[in-house]
Parts: sequence; structure tokens; C-alpha cells
Amino acid sequence: MTKIKAILFDMDGVLIEAKEWHYEALNRALGEYGYTITRQEHLTTYDGLPTKVKLNKLSQEKGLPESLHDIINQKKQTYTVEIASQLCKPRENHEYALSKLKSEGYRMACCSNSIRSTIELMIGRANLIQYFEFMLSNQDVTKSKPDPEIYQTAMKRMGLQPNECLICEDNKNGIAAAIASGAFLFKVGTVDDVTYNNIKNRIKEIESTGR
Repeated sequence: MTKIKAILFDMDGVLIEAKEWHYEALNRALGEYGYTITRQEHLTTYDGLPTKVKLNKLSQEKGLPESLHDIINQKKQTYTVEIASQLCKPRENHEYALSKLKSEGYRMACCSNSIRSTIELMIGRANLIQYFEFMLSNQDVTKSKPDPEIYQTAMKRMGLQPNECLICEDNKNGIAAAIASGAFLFKVGTVDDVTYNNIKNRIKEIESTGR
């Protein structure tokens, strides 16, 4: 019988409404050097990827000089912190969901393609850090999503098998990583979908049907 013991959460677009923040921060940094990406490009191509991967793609597709990668990356992280510090706040539906899930014995971790300092800032400001056993960033793995390494690392650290874990993901790279990990998936449309009832209903579905 299938039994879910842990829930692994992506951050951007799942727990934090940060997609637009990352887009604005990257475009602001790129704009200082005469480059830009459209919102459509961000949503279809760049969403969910680490900044370093985004910059490599921009070099391949738009001729961004590799010599600018480090400075643009630094500026992007600075601007992300500025935006998150102003806009990132607790959400009642998330605090309730994670608090209740933890009280019921579910183990939880946050697994994000963002850098560690950004995760700590956003999860801290959202008042969710106390619900997680640990948080993994793109600095904790050698391959970022869509590779499943970050989720495999989390499951190994918890001592759990994939069929004991539910992954909450929203974008194509994260969803691909979740599926490749062998765990069960809760596909998130917006941060408003991440509620106690929705997560519990998905767990009940998994435990009753095995899929």
C-alpha cells in the first residue's frame, strides 16, 4: 500500500509568488548592458532555471558575452533581494497548510533552483522556515532542474523512497525533475493552489489509487 510520508516543495511559483520578481531583476541587470528578454521568453524558456543557466542560454541565443556573466549574475541577485525584501510576505493559506501538515507528521523540505541566500530570505520572510527539515538550493547539487538530482538528494537525506514522497511543482523544468525522480507529483498552477485541502486530496488520491 502506498503511503506518503514527505512533501517536497519547489519555491518560486509554489510557495513564493516570485516569477515576476526574477524576471524583473534579470531584465534590469541585462538592460544595463543592452540586452533583454520578453515575458513570453521568460515563461516559455527561462522560468525555473538557475540564473547561470539562463545566462548561458542568452549567450547561445542572443550573443551575450560570457565575460558579462558574473557581473550580471551579481546584479541580478542584488535586485532580487531588493524586490523580495519589499514584496515577500507571509501567506495565510501557506502557513496554515504547512503547519497542519507538519502537525499530522508529514516531513517537509524545500528544493529550489535558486541560490541558498535567496531561498533563506524568501522562505524566512514568508514565515515558513520552521516547517522544513532542510532546504536545498542549486548550490547543493551538481545538476539543476530539470535534472532530478535535487529531489533525489532530498529523498536520500530523509531516508525515503520516491513512492513515499509527494513533490509540489509548477513549471516544466521542475515538473520534469519531479517525474524523473520517481516521486508523485502535485502540479501547481499558482501559489493559491497550495492549500491544505488540495495537498491532502492529492495524497488521498495517491494512497487510494497508487498514482
